[in-house]
Amino acid sequence: MDLTFSEEQDELRKVVRSFLTRHSTEADVRRLAADPRGHDPGVWRRMAAEIGLQGLAVPEEYGGSGFGYVDLGVVFEEAGRALLCAPYFATVALAAEALLRCDDEAARADLLPGVASGETVATLALTEDSGRWDEPGIRLTARKRAGGWRLAGVKTYVPDGHLADLLLVAARTPAGISLFAVAAADAPGLTRTPLPTLDQTRKQSRIVFTDTPARLLGTDGTAWPALARTLATASVLLAAEQVGGAAAALDASVAYAKIREQYGRPIGSFQGIKHKCADMLVEIESARSAAYGGLWALDAGDETAIAVAAALAQAFCSEAFTKVAGDTIQVHGGIGFTWEHPAHLYLKRAKSSEVLLGTPAYHRELLAARLGI
Repeated sequence: MDLTFSEEQDELRKVVRSFLTRHSTEADVRRLAADPRGHDPGVWRRMAAEIGLQGLAVPEEYGGSGFGYVDLGVVFEEAGRALLCAPYFATVALAAEALLRCDDEAARADLLPGVASGETVATLALTEDSGRWDEPGIRLTARKRAGGWRLAGVKTYVPDGHLADLLLVAARTPAGISLFAVAAADAPGLTRTPLPTLDQTRKQSRIVFTDTPARLLGTDGTAWPALARTLATASVLLAAEQVGGAAAALDASVAYAKIREQYGRPIGSFQGIKHKCADMLVEIESARSAAYGGLWALDAGDETAIAVAAALAQAFCSEAFTKVAGDTIQVHGGIGFTWEHPAHLYLKRAKSSEVLLGTPAYHRELLAARLGI
């Protein structure tokens, strides 16, 4: 495979970085982390209207631009670099992907155009109190009654679930695992509660369904393969985001090491700091290879390669970002431990992302199983 970027992808990176430099500054991140909504609706609309980020990888027949996963990975890497506070991961990596994978053409035609245009904020509600991301962890039930399907149970740790216009809900029916759509704004029997989290730059919610009407997507009992593929895609996109965050942390460390002086010389001239920064770079470049290897596999469409690459990317990139973010604080010394310095924002994002789709240990177990070990 050709692991190089095209001129168009390089230009996409420049455009996205320029946009986020203006609209996701440190001041913006701190402000939105403290905002219960967790994002700026005006910036969300501009992301769609000016550069079409929400619909970048949505096929043209559903209102998107039809770009590939490598292109989308470039956007996620830049979003991670800027600590973007927006329901982008929930809407694009989880919800849009789940709609694309479900066997329901009518639902795709009905729901994806709103996602692509930025009009619809969406998310996938899969995990429950167990925190499991596998099929046995889904216990919320759906029952078919006169007038349609009804959901009963709890979903938790739902990314941006507090404000999503559209909830895609994994539920267990007598036939097996099925996927349902709930128009969250006015759904009866729905209670959404924001959760206190370590990383307030990405909000999570607990959602209670009490006899809540829902629309079945696809065929009853057949949703798990599509959900598993959605999680694989999301794992790779999250890995790209983690690479971006780690790269930004390293840039901050190198810049500080050049200007901070001790004993009359920049601290970057000391072996301990130089070696630490070098180790950080090795971690990042290894993580970038893992993430983009996964993205190229997604574009190639080899399902076996995708399953392996996704588990590998998430297992490695999660720990790489956490290590680099922690080392960044060490390089900065005392100032790195203060709330006034942005280093803690990256460390919190790293720690929350490390478990967002399952722990590194969980992804290593997936990798071993997929390799037949």
